[in-house]
Amino acid sequence: MGIYSEYIGQNFAFEQINHERKGMLHLISHLRNRDVLVFAADYTKGNAPISISFEDLLPINDQFSNLNGNRGLDLILETPGGSGEVAEDIVRLLRSKYNDIAVIIPGWAKSAGTIMAMACDEILMEPSSALGPIDAQISRNGQVFSADALIKGMEEIKEEVNRTNTLNVAYVPILQNISPGELQGAQNALDFAKDLVQKWLVDYKFKDWNNHSDTGEPVSLEEKQKRAYEIASTLADHGKWLTHGRSIKIQDLEDMKLKIVDYSKDEELADAIRRYYTLLKLTFESNVYKVYETVDSQIFKSINNGGISQPDAQPIPKSIPVQIECGNCSNPMDVQANLGEEQPLEEGYLPFPPNNILKCTKCPIELDITQIRKQIESQTGLPVV
Repeated sequence: MGIYSEYIGQNFAFEQINHERKGMLHLISHLRNRDVLVFAADYTKGNAPISISFEDLLPINDQFSNLNGNRGLDLILETPGGSGEVAEDIVRLLRSKYNDIAVIIPGWAKSAGTIMAMACDEILMEPSSALGPIDAQISRNGQVFSADALIKGMEEIKEEVNRTNTLNVAYVPILQNISPGELQGAQNALDFAKDLVQKWLVDYKFKDWNNHSDTGEPVSLEEKQKRAYEIASTLADHGKWLTHGRSIKIQDLEDMKLKIVDYSKDEELADAIRRYYTLLKLTFESNVYKVYETVDSQIFKSINNGGISQPDAQPIPKSIPVQIECGNCSNPMDVQANLGEEQPLEEGYLPFPPNNILKCTKCPIELDITQIRKQIESQTGLPVV
């Protein structure tokens, strides 16, 4: 049975989905031994502001403030794209606290999401994951089209005029409706995305690329810059991808000589990420259209009666109290099951035994509580430590 079918069959209420999703996020953090920040939008809610925008900065900063920066950061990203300027602001925020950032793409991170991915030291994807072209999109007369396509179209007209010494009259209406300022704006938008990607690849993705894998020779700064320019130019090439919504897969990126980590090769991690992503999608089957979260807190943006609401952040427990009764003397014992990582022991509680054998505090009986451990881990998706 597939993961989606499994969760659908359990007919979870929203709060149960929320609990399970947070459990999977905690497990990802545990497996990777890193902090986790999620920035995700629902592609299907076109009636909501799902694109990356300045409105995202406050909730992202709010959730980011819950992280201490003592470990590396995993950014789980799901977005159709949006403002490149906001993407730049988000990257600067993340880099203000973390020197080591990885991006996990369980689904899609298109356009400005791809730009953000290029600012990470490590990119984790699986065969079904996708990035997208970074050719800037411009809006004109109610239509959105590629800045790269516009510029190249104008260049082709110019070349034809130079070659034939004649302007085709069919081009006159087009040229009359496009000003030099608009062309320069399109060029600036395209250059902005390419320049960001080039700089970030050199500064972050290539920072540990010190030797060529085939020769062992040192890698120069000029070689890093050249590789970054080639990758950025390919990602921005509308003529190659043809549509802005085109999916760029692992093989496409590797063909650009960009190193990608295929997390599907790590069975335990892949299962955790896929379960988290499935639960995220189930969360989006409500009115929620954006999720910002860490393992301990979350912010939703949702549509209610045509308006936007933002519920309070909801923490999840770091430990679960369990009462166990001795089968011999009926002595009740309070046991603390820590989830994912060690926590201070609450007063009056016993630690959950690592070998699952609990000694009664009033008689010589030893109780095997293995099934209790399995039940807790099954329900939360987190290891009892």
